[in-house]
Amino acid sequence: MNIYENMVILNAALSDEEADTAVTKIKDLVTGQGGEVLKVDVWGRKKLSYEIKKQKKGFYVLLCYKAPSQTIKKLEELFKVTDSVLKYMVLKLGAKQIKNLEKTGPSSEPAAEQKSEG
Repeated sequence: MNIYENMVILNAALSDEEADTAVTKIKDLVTGQGGEVLKVDVWGRKKLSYEIKKQKKGFYVLLCYKAPSQTIKKLEELFKVTDSVLKYMVLKLGAKQIKNLEKTGPSSEPAAEQKSEG
């Protein structure tokens, strides 16, 4: 299995519950296809550099997961038919990026959790 990094920009007009539902749907698809979600980083609502589908803001979500290559095709099909997804990008990580992810992965997640709690 390969390790992938996936940036998804959702419509900022979605409520927090709807955004969580969309992220859960992505995670369920990855795990349902035999993959494993390594990291989910919700960046929240941010201003877009340029308008996408007449939207000026987007809800950014970064996912890292280990999955078979067939899963990527299914994910892209899901993104194309889901109206709440403005833009997405899936990158296959190389050896250097995987090492960097392993070094920063566990230590960055608790810091993000502490930041959101405080």
